[in-house]
Amino acid sequence: MKFKQLPSQNLTPETSDRSCQVPMHFFMPPLPNCLNKPSALLRPRKHSAPVSRPFHLSHGTTTLGFIFQGGVIAAADTRASAGGLVACPAVHKITPIHSHLVVTSSGSGADCTLWERILIREIRLYELRHGRRLSIRGTAKLLSFMLHPFKGTEVCVALTLGPKLIYVCSDGARLQGNVFSIGSGSPYAYGVLDGGLRWRMSKEEAICLAREAVFRATHRDAYSGNNVDLFHVTAQGWIHIRYE
Repeated sequence: MKFKQLPSQNLTPETSDRSCQVPMHFFMPPLPNCLNKPSALLRPRKHSAPVSRPFHLSHGTTTLGFIFQGGVIAAADTRASAGGLVACPAVHKITPIHSHLVVTSSGSGADCTLWERILIREIRLYELRHGRRLSIRGTAKLLSFMLHPFKGTEVCVALTLGPKLIYVCSDGARLQGNVFSIGSGSPYAYGVLDGGLRWRMSKEEAICLAREAVFRATHRDAYSGNNVDLFHVTAQGWIHIRYE
């Protein structure tokens, strides 16, 4: 197969009226050894190898969720760290997906924000196509399939809906349980939760326990800190409670 090089032309980037005439650049990764082997373009890609990052950047967080008789409690700190730098002291690590579903995320802030936005879009499209809302198990399965090709990015998400709590990780893990804690401060949070978590807790006791667990984790973990975001999810929807 022969390829002919086209003469260079002075091309200007395309603009869009919706982007206020901002040039839209399109980038394509190089394809080595594909010109000599055109059949390589038709081979299915294998996602067995983890995604490699250009450099290592330490980050951490503390998020948790547990089930009790009054619903589900989800809590997280608000510190975004980049190595030894506190990048932002007021980050929302708990994101409402719809009126009865919230997610807590751990990992790179950009990756977590991206996948949460994609998940919101896919759930909305499913609702428009089928006329009903996707279940939490279906949501967890969808998110697991989306994250699996990008394993190695260390993105972990806990889905909270009413009386159910599901943990999803970028390596393909999908687990349902009664209590989960994610992030660098999770060992300290587990220590508080294991000592005080009971099924027959009142709403006030559950909120105080979640707040205490995150506070103790931020006291021991340098990558976690600042404020505490807390959500209470029931069959009627979620309620946001913020402590400082």
